[in-house]
Amino acid sequence: MNGRLNITSQADGVHFTVKVVPGSSKTDLAGILGDMIKVKVAAPPEKGKANKCLTEFIAKLFGIRKTDVSVVAGQTNPVKQLCVSGISADKVVETFKSCGISY
Repeated sequence: MNGRLNITSQADGVHFTVKVVPGSSKTDLAGILGDMIKVKVAAPPEKGKANKCLTEFIAKLFGIRKTDVSVVAGQTNPVKQLCVSGISADKVVETFKSCGISY
């Protein structure tokens, strides 16, 4: 656990929780909500479009492949558990801090 955010290293990668706000004007980080990162996505919440938009955004943010980002819980819920592989928990924290997400 790092600060208030629940960022954990597990065997399959780094896990953290996001709160997704679909249908926004643009896809971007929107701050912290409790122990979650709030992410606005431009895609609507239908047929997996918001999840796809989210995973593509997170992959680009961390400079990793889209296949290295997965939604491990909350596929149909705005609160999602993500897993990113190929990077460390420290890199996740550093990236969020560089984007203005401080906690």
